[in-house]
Amino acid sequence: MSTLVDIIVVALVLLGATFVLIGSWGLVRLPSTMERLHGPTKATTLGLGSLLLASVVYFQGRLGIWTAHELLIALFLFITAPISANMIAKVHLHRRRIGAIEEPDGIAGPPPRPAGEGDWATFEAPEKDTQASTANS
Repeated sequence: MSTLVDIIVVALVLLGATFVLIGSWGLVRLPSTMERLHGPTKATTLGLGSLLLASVVYFQGRLGIWTAHELLIALFLFITAPISANMIAKVHLHRRRIGAIEEPDGIAGPPPRPAGEGDWATFEAPEKDTQASTANS
């Protein structure tokens, strides 16, 4: 039984370390902010989840102790990572559309404009002298 627990823990740690490495490498190497968001929010989150699961298996298999700390950390991570990535993406799109930042297009190219009559609020700067344009002045 101990050998099986060791194999599972090693597999989960290697899987988690691989995901964390790939996510960190993507954070450093991808050219644009929007593409850099995928490294920490996707791969690194899965890697940390795998490492936390390895910790749960280790403590249960070796010491016979159930721990909720890792599960709470994973829950917090899986809730906050997408929300923070969404906020960073929205701020980046707003700042790029109003010309506050200049960034070269990434591998995927410029973000597509939605088809049809209406635009998304993130794609357009507010009209001059409206409540939205003077709210933060």
